[in-house]
Amino acid sequence: MKNTNLKIIPLGGLGEIGRNMMLYEYEDSIIIVDCGTMFPDNDMLGIDYIIPDFHYLRSRKDKVRGIIFTHGHLDHIGAIHHLLQEVQAPVYGTPLTLGLVKVNLSRRHMLDAASLKTIKAGESIKLGPFKIDFFHVCHSIPDSVGLGIETPEGLIVQSGDYKFDHTPVDNWPTDYSKLVEFSRKGVLALIADSTNATRSGWTPSEMVVSEAFDDVFEKAENRIIIASFASLISRVQQAVNAAVAHNRKIAFVGTSMVENIKMAQKLGGYLDIPKGTQVSINTALELPDHEVVIMCTGSQGETTSILGRLARGTQRQFDIKKGDTVVLSSKTIPGNEEAVFSTINALFRRGANVIYEEIAPVHVSGHGSQEDLKLLINLTKPKYFIPAYGEMRHLKQAAILAQQTGIPEKRILVVENGKILNVKGGKIKIGGNVSADTIFVDGSGVGDLGLDEIRDRTLLSKDGIILVHINLNNNDVLHGKPKIASRGFAASQEADEILHHLEQPVRDSLKNSNGNMEKNIIRTVKNYIYKKTRRKPTVLVTITKI
Repeated sequence: MKNTNLKIIPLGGLGEIGRNMMLYEYEDSIIIVDCGTMFPDNDMLGIDYIIPDFHYLRSRKDKVRGIIFTHGHLDHIGAIHHLLQEVQAPVYGTPLTLGLVKVNLSRRHMLDAASLKTIKAGESIKLGPFKIDFFHVCHSIPDSVGLGIETPEGLIVQSGDYKFDHTPVDNWPTDYSKLVEFSRKGVLALIADSTNATRSGWTPSEMVVSEAFDDVFEKAENRIIIASFASLISRVQQAVNAAVAHNRKIAFVGTSMVENIKMAQKLGGYLDIPKGTQVSINTALELPDHEVVIMCTGSQGETTSILGRLARGTQRQFDIKKGDTVVLSSKTIPGNEEAVFSTINALFRRGANVIYEEIAPVHVSGHGSQEDLKLLINLTKPKYFIPAYGEMRHLKQAAILAQQTGIPEKRILVVENGKILNVKGGKIKIGGNVSADTIFVDGSGVGDLGLDEIRDRTLLSKDGIILVHINLNNNDVLHGKPKIASRGFAASQEADEILHHLEQPVRDSLKNSNGNMEKNIIRTVKNYIYKKTRRKPTVLVTITKI
């Protein structure tokens, strides 16, 4: 007999918000649950997004039996096109989730090469030694599921993103009976969404947003502009319902939002827009302001989004008008606060009335709070508890809540990306690590940049750069004057004066270089600049022999 065990390996989403990805490995079989993207931090200049590290999978790609998605948000599906370039395996998801995956793959001309297999909540599939039961959960997007994964070592329940909403927009509450059924079978481990583990009470129902929208529409006298995530199909439905109730037409702007709405309408059952309610943006701009709703992307303050361009006056089709009501209907993702508040401030300056989560319930979270998490634990009665989908502070708080429900501390496993959970004989132990680095996507480059390059970009953004070029003759003697230029270092007049006086120290450093000219010049320039300005610009030196 083989001395084998089940390995559960998080490659993203544990210790951070976003890029969720989990592996289950047993003998020669691997299943992948989710593969998402993450927003870059403010100091990650130029980075488009971050994806999981596929290094561990590359040498085991033939073991992958399937890729399973719990729902269609980008932090769970956004990196699928990168993953399919590494791994060829069938992709499983509910109809709306796969619809959003198709939009992603179509943009990159990868749809024909993908094997997409639709499943529905309540169904199950067999992949190698794994049997996966899909059960419906409420979240801020329809067609979300959690997973009951039957393995040779026991039943693992992975919640996906969830909350217990008794009045969801789609009238489809979380499947309580399935959770109880799992508990009767015996749940070895519960891997649970911990994003809101620091929030007391219950997460409010999505119906709160419908009531808030109704209040906004009642009071708004001119145009209403709603910004949200392109994948928040249920939020689109709420905006449509409010538009119908208040005799307004609705237009959608932004490539991703327009594509997702077309897809949801084509699938049927996910988005009901009465005939005559939806109009083009050109038609909307010709209607009286009090009859118009515009829904767009940009709720995270992205500068290239529709709302970002409106805030800065660079949107081509239309501008913010004084008296417009702008609604930011989404949660501000940690790390995006500065961009979001900058956008809000800019919109106010342009004459808009801006409504956002801090001042009105125009958004509610799709993640369960403390009482939701306790209920999930009590319904499933797991032997082990593994908090997921959160920063370390969320994971730790979820662990405390699990203890409060009666799970012993020794059976609560707080792990971050790259840690291996070894499951054998009804016991789970932490042991070993795999690569789970931060993989940056910058334009078409994937993983080309590391933390060193990001630090260089940060340094360049702080104090600018000084460039020094010298020409040497065959005897390594300076030919002509040193050429010194700067960018982002100081105002032009101040910089010119400082750089002019820097010529002589550079000349002197050449005489005392002791064979290491470049380092000596850099040291001389940095010391001189710091004494004069207390600044620390990046210094680059080029040397040409003539």
